[in-house]
Amino acid sequence: MIGAGDVTEVKSGPAFKKVPDSDLVAVMRRDEAKVRDYAERHGITDWYTDANALLANPDVNAIYIATPPHMHLHYAEKALRAGKKVYVEKPVALNTGEARQMKSLVRQYNGHLVVAHYRRAIPYFVKIKAIVDEGLIGQPRLVNLRIYKKALSAEELAVPRIQWRIDPAVSGGGLFHDLAPHQVDLMVAIFGRPLRYNGTPDSRIPAVRVAGQMLFAGDVLFNGVWDFDQEKEADTCEIIGTKGSLRFSFFDKTPILLEAGGEVEEFVFEPLPHVQAPMIAQTVQYFLDRRSNPCSIDEGLICMQVLDAFTAEKGE
Repeated sequence: MIGAGDVTEVKSGPAFKKVPDSDLVAVMRRDEAKVRDYAERHGITDWYTDANALLANPDVNAIYIATPPHMHLHYAEKALRAGKKVYVEKPVALNTGEARQMKSLVRQYNGHLVVAHYRRAIPYFVKIKAIVDEGLIGQPRLVNLRIYKKALSAEELAVPRIQWRIDPAVSGGGLFHDLAPHQVDLMVAIFGRPLRYNGTPDSRIPAVRVAGQMLFAGDVLFNGVWDFDQEKEADTCEIIGTKGSLRFSFFDKTPILLEAGGEVEEFVFEPLPHVQAPMIAQTVQYFLDRRSNPCSIDEGLICMQVLDAFTAEKGE
């Protein structure tokens, strides 16, 4: 594992030791005291402050890149060149250009690379896709998404783990690039590659308010609004079809509500101890050539193209 920040403490790191056919044997972070502490707390045998030393370890055959996005391409290239399989955090890169470079590297080294769009594998979201695929709401026609968050306070803005997320040079585009990949990728997982997409950001950088549209095959229209300067928070997504509708959330863990035929059915899921565990389990099986890629670089590239289109400044 390269990078050992907060996201790895519970969401992902421990899962590598718990899923079948996997173990977490080495971790790298530039801060020696922090990486030693992380390794000791998580029962990891080897720790490093130099990525090259970690990549030279013969016991390591796959790398989890858990750094901020501005370092994803750098470490992916090193890992692929070293013959290691790669699991890389989302968003896959800083921008579309870097994602295209990563795609070329995967091809060049005939490598294995999975993008950590982990909601694809969480049972809650697997159920949403199944409901749509089974036609329980008929033919999907419209998707309405609203993600509203309160503005970050001065105290929050002073926290290092938040600071990098709002720095476009490190995150790619502020809170929007941190959170929107979850929603955009799930739409791609359900409906496929969008035929067209465009967006309108506000004038502030990093983007504080963004509106975006995608059109999918079958005339499925997606409308999304992300606003990180709202007093009243919201986390709602509704998929409307010819025979019913489906309502759910991305972060609030509300039950899935299926309305069809005049009846409402509720689906409740217990929170996972490690939310990336299902995706990591699928990734391990892919690395062992036992299944297909759960989220390829091609799909990661699609997500980056949409994010960049949504936040592109357009003149008259």
